[in-house]
Amino acid sequence: MNKTLNIIALTIGIIGAVNWGLIGFFRFNLVESLFGIGWIARTIYAVVGICGLYLLTFYGRTGEVSCE
Repeated sequence: MNKTLNIIALTIGIIGAVNWGLIGFFRFNLVESLFGIGWIARTIYAVVGICGLYLLTFYGRTGEVSCE
């Protein structure tokens, strides 16, 4: 389960990073263009933020050896 959660969090984090790159380089917000400005877009931003916080825990796990 933990490996699946890591993959999901990384995927959502990458999608969020690509969106920020589009905003920074081209002033194009993909989330707002797909979902508009409303509760769906806010939910997506919240999920990306939660995934970002979860990904911070990767720093504490660097150097760990997995026995999988």
